[in-house]
Amino acid sequence: MSHSIAEIARALDARAEGDTDLRVAGAAEPAMAGPDDLALAMKPAYAEGLAKGRARAAVLWDGADWRALGLQAAIFVGRPRLAMSGVTRAFDQGPRIAPGIHPSAIIDPDARIGPGAAIGPFVVIGEGAEIGANARIAPHVHIAEGTSIGADALIHSGARIGARVKIGDRVFIQPGAVIGSDGFSFVTPEKSGVEEIRQTLGERSEVRAQSWLRIHSIGTVEIGDDVEIGANVTIDRGTIRATKIGSGTKLDNLVHVGHNVEVGRDTLLCGQVGIAGSSRIGDRVVLGGQCGVGDNIFVGNDVIAGGATKMFTNVPAGRVILGYPALKMDQHIEAQKNIRRLPRLYAQVAELREAVTSFMQKAGSKGEE
Repeated sequence: MSHSIAEIARALDARAEGDTDLRVAGAAEPAMAGPDDLALAMKPAYAEGLAKGRARAAVLWDGADWRALGLQAAIFVGRPRLAMSGVTRAFDQGPRIAPGIHPSAIIDPDARIGPGAAIGPFVVIGEGAEIGANARIAPHVHIAEGTSIGADALIHSGARIGARVKIGDRVFIQPGAVIGSDGFSFVTPEKSGVEEIRQTLGERSEVRAQSWLRIHSIGTVEIGDDVEIGANVTIDRGTIRATKIGSGTKLDNLVHVGHNVEVGRDTLLCGQVGIAGSSRIGDRVVLGGQCGVGDNIFVGNDVIAGGATKMFTNVPAGRVILGYPALKMDQHIEAQKNIRRLPRLYAQVAELREAVTSFMQKAGSKGEE
């Protein structure tokens, strides 16, 4: 696969100069770029690396002198990270899945496979499942009965998709993801210790033996269009209704979404985020790595939570939060500053107490005289 500089510039809606017919076959960091690579030197700090590499063309920052940098062609961008999206898309070949259905795939006769779909080796597709047009399914994927996959989806090796799950168009699912597993729902015949301390906030009348009975998950999972599911993500099906992921939302590796959770549109859930059952996450929310959301919590639209934030109460729309438990970010930062000041404060209080004690002792001595 190769592209001309002119083709890449058009894809980026960017300006190009020099030999725009020059073709490149990949992208590389400046110092590691070969003659057939497009060097990514989108900030002045990266210019030094161009002299160490052998690139003939590069993506540069606005105002760069490409001739002085020894290049034959250049593309100029104003927003480097946005340009990275377009450049990486141009050179991403994705997994190699041969067109059509591999002979080792096991597909139920009642399943429907859309035109242009590619089904890899050892894929299993259950009764009544629907695979959209031009979908690509890598080896060892299991798609259970009654599940529908939209057009242009890409499902990587080893993903497991449970029964009756609905997945939209252009969804990417990374290796090892499990969508539609049972929710973690159990109940005891009598009121459990957990139920009791929820009401009393810590008090227990007695401790007794208890056994747990399963609450079965007969709901499903519904995923919108243009969603990306990271490696080893787990999304539980709902108990009665569906667990829902809105269109445009992206889930990083090792995210867990509990039963009955509803996640809005264009939300980012970073690595190791955990959302407990029946919580609702709004649109355009960003939860940093290792954030946790308790059960039955509402997180409003446009909330941004820093890494490892723990949410035990509802979070209003638009709030920026951090910490354990979650506080407004400025309050958390001030609290952390105060914690660091505690040793000095303790020392000052000790000095003050010593001074007061000394003063009182002297005052007592004078009174006796």
